Amino acid sequence: GHALQLLGGPCFGGGFGPRPDRVPIHMLDKLSFSHGVHPPEHKDQSSGVPIRRMPFPEEIVLPLRQHAGKPAKLLVKVSDRVERGDKIAEADGFVSVPIHASAAGEVVGIGWWPHPDGSMAEAVRIKVEKFSPQIPRPRVIPRWEGLDPQQVVAAVQKGGVVGLGGAAFPTHVKLLPPKDVPIEVLLVNGAECEPFLTTDHRTMVEFPDRVWFGVRIMMKALGVGRAVIGIEKNKPDAIEMLEKTKPEDLNAEVQGLTVKYPQGAEKMLIKAVLGREVPSGKLPMHVGAVVQNVGTIACIAEIFETGLPLIERVVTVTGPGVRKPGNLIVPVGAKFKDILNFCGGITENVTEILSGGPMMGAAQPDLEAPATKCVTGIVVLTDKESRPRTVYPCISCGHCLDACPRFLNPSLMGKLSQTAQYQEMTERANLWDCMLCGACSYVCPSNIPLSQMFGMAKYQLGRIR
Repeated sequence: GHALQLLGGPCFGGGFGPRPDRVPIHMLDKLSFSHGVHPPEHKDQSSGVPIRRMPFPEEIVLPLRQHAGKPAKLLVKVSDRVERGDKIAEADGFVSVPIHASAAGEVVGIGWWPHPDGSMAEAVRIKVEKFSPQIPRPRVIPRWEGLDPQQVVAAVQKGGVVGLGGAAFPTHVKLLPPKDVPIEVLLVNGAECEPFLTTDHRTMVEFPDRVWFGVRIMMKALGVGRAVIGIEKNKPDAIEMLEKTKPEDLNAEVQGLTVKYPQGAEKMLIKAVLGREVPSGKLPMHVGAVVQNVGTIACIAEIFETGLPLIERVVTVTGPGVRKPGNLIVPVGAKFKDILNFCGGITENVTEILSGGPMMGAAQPDLEAPATKCVTGIVVLTDKESRPRTVYPCISCGHCLDACPRFLNPSLMGKLSQTAQYQEMTERANLWDCMLCGACSYVCPSNIPLSQMFGMAKYQLGRIR
């Protein structure tokens, strides 16, 4: 919860003075949504650094739980030999995807291992063969030509593709809406509103053709005739590159968006681009839209180009505490410590390391945790940015109500959470509509970790269900 303070919350040397996130809505650009906040971006360290490939570490660790839904089912045993791209765990049901080895080597352990979300998860440890050329198996994913929409969706699941924006929801599920729910438009999320992170930005700048290829595949799978890529206006080079490379035969457009957090949340993106409100308890498909992260779109294009499943992803490594910030292609399962060592290591005054950004990311207690499919970035903070804050009682100032993009009452939810009235939070305050975006925690002058409290409430309710 302390990471939010580095962005300049109301208790960060400013008291209750005027705040940029309290600008009247009529002064904002029309391509936006109501409420939200304007945290400092902190993207300069890595936004201009080209993507480069990280070498294979000595060991990779592959948790079986790398996506929303049911964890994958184990297929290998200790002492098994695997090649790069081999399936080590299969999908266990519809809302599940397989896990593949990201490097050739020997399975040396299967057991509980630290997970980036702070828990422990069953994982497969693979000792990477030091002198292997890392040549993948023959194509896992069939070629694009001649596939019908159902075969495209099946190939996406077979490739283990999940949302790369952080939620890690299995992508094939979004591509199979019910037949009685018509989809009109594909929305591609290139906003990347989370501070520090620049993976999507660099993907759009360096691989625009791959993005458009992915859009084409998605449109075919969904059977839609229109696509819109939404990009915050603080990425003019990405907007320009995609405009320049847009295929003439594709009914798609690139739309610049107001720079505001959480512009990249799918329901906020729908409101900004389409002007449609997703009702409480409903999904984007109920207003005729499917939203996909631009990194996921590019990943789908890559698996059809190469025939490989999802075994690597782009990760931003940044923050004041890392010596060589950048954007890396990281094999899924590389440990945080190995990634940081490749980036020159960390400085002596580091106090906190986050998986993801400071608004929604999780502090890491153990750098043995691996970068899973949903790790978008590693943010390294020093004692100047991250320090303990005294939590004071709620003063009912209403800042959190003004900030919440879902028009909830975080103050009420916080009070209910403090007394463990979790069921009341759902019945009286619509807890399940909360996105855990952290906007309420960011503006709270009492330093109450509201978003973290709501996440714990959801977890406790999930155990009861």
